[in-house]
Amino acid sequence: MAALDYRTAGESHGRALIALVEGMPAGVTIDVDSINAELARRQGGYGRGGRMKIEHDAVNIISGVRRGVTIGSPIAIEIANKDHRIDDAPPVHCPRPGHADLAGSLKWLTTNCRETLERASARETASRVAAGALTRCLLREFGIDVIGYVVVIRDVLASVSPDATVDELRKARDESEVYCPDAPAAKRMVEAIRQAQVDRDTVGGVVEVQVRGQPPGLGSCMRWQDKLDGRIVRVLSSIQTCKGVEIGLGFEAARRSGSEVHDEIDFDPTHREKPGLGFVRRSNNAGGLEGGMTNGEPIVLRAAMKPISTLLRGLDSVNLRTKASERSDYERSDICSVPAVSVVAENVVAFEIARSFLEKFTGDTLHEVRAAYESYLNMARSLR
Repeated sequence: MAALDYRTAGESHGRALIALVEGMPAGVTIDVDSINAELARRQGGYGRGGRMKIEHDAVNIISGVRRGVTIGSPIAIEIANKDHRIDDAPPVHCPRPGHADLAGSLKWLTTNCRETLERASARETASRVAAGALTRCLLREFGIDVIGYVVVIRDVLASVSPDATVDELRKARDESEVYCPDAPAAKRMVEAIRQAQVDRDTVGGVVEVQVRGQPPGLGSCMRWQDKLDGRIVRVLSSIQTCKGVEIGLGFEAARRSGSEVHDEIDFDPTHREKPGLGFVRRSNNAGGLEGGMTNGEPIVLRAAMKPISTLLRGLDSVNLRTKASERSDYERSDICSVPAVSVVAENVVAFEIARSFLEKFTGDTLHEVRAAYESYLNMARSLR
């Protein structure tokens, strides 16, 4: 069986976005409605721009699935663009500071930023959300759940209880315009976005992702390429506008002593059936990852995104043709896309968890994967 992986294709204003997922075992029931629900959430959130009123993203699965069940072959997913006008879109000669415009124009030796921005656009993340949501159909078979939400927009910080269940977090998040489970903070976040719109500016923030129910031992310490924490950091930092990633206590760990950081271990035989297999921690500062591997505790991740680089009022830039100073060009964009980024982060993390899960519990079919998983748990619980 091929290793689980995916590629994306398509431009912001091209005919469609594509995700090609390889390595999904046969026998997994695919819930298209749940995939489309994730795409709809990605398009939502207070502060989104006019493009989201045009597009109504939905997947068209064109291979790899028969009668709603995977058959082991590559899965091709198409998301049509209603606003497909790439051939008629105007040139962009004044790069936006903070965007890929200038770097891409210099890389591809052109004074027109159009070709770069079409692919660099965050529109591409719809493909990644679809791929991640697809793999969640597999994760659900094993009781693994992933949730993402907003914890910061500009200087507004949410308070999220570490004891909240996934269902509690999801309910509170889904009741919020900004996908934040802290209602009072969410209200202040909306006000911050509204003020940015008045100022013709943009705002960024921080999203948090939690993974619950995964077994210990995903990832590896044997090769640096296989360390799950490094792989997760990579997929999160690859999201457009993401400029920082934390795991567990994150950067705060550098400001504390070891006795204040490391999660002490106990054993409780009544917890043998839980993900930690009976081993329990008095804290979770490691964020569920030690030595590049899951340790049975919830995985806790945060990603910081900068403000969107397209400002209504523009920023000082240079015309690539004349080299004269000009204001940067405007492309239709958002005031704040932090809620959308929380959806992207949730689903790219889900894909990485599914990838590491299938590396440890490999098989051509769901039946074989389940047998490998149950065999491992039985052996782990009987260690002496």
